[in-house]
Amino acid sequence: MYALKNKVQLIGNLGANPEIKTLDGGRKLARFTVATNETYRNAKGDKVTDTQWHTLIAWGKVAEIAEKYLKKGSEIAVEGKLINRSYNDKDGNKKYSTEVQVNEVLMLGDKSKA
Repeated sequence: MYALKNKVQLIGNLGANPEIKTLDGGRKLARFTVATNETYRNAKGDKVTDTQWHTLIAWGKVAEIAEKYLKKGSEIAVEGKLINRSYNDKDGNKKYSTEVQVNEVLMLGDKSKA
C-alpha cells in the first residue's frame, strides 16, 4: 500500500475576503473560509444542497497570493493538510479547531471578474 499522508483538496467559494496578518519579520498569514456544496436527492426525491464551511490558513507566498487575488465569492481549488489546534478561550475553557493549512491555491471561475 502507498504511504498514507495528510492531504486535503477542496473546491469552493470564499465566504469573505481573506484576513491578512503580517507577523514580526514580515511573514504573512492569511485566514479565510471556503464553502463547499454537495447536492443529492433525499428519500422523498427532493433535491438537497449540503453546504460545509472550512477554515483555511496560508503562510508566506500563498498568503501573499490570497491577499492580492482572492475576494469574497471567488471560486478556488486548494490543496493542503489538516491541522488540529487547541487553545483556551477568554473564560479559560479549552477549545478545539480544525483548519486546512493551504500549500497551493488555484483560482477558478470567470477571469473577467478578477
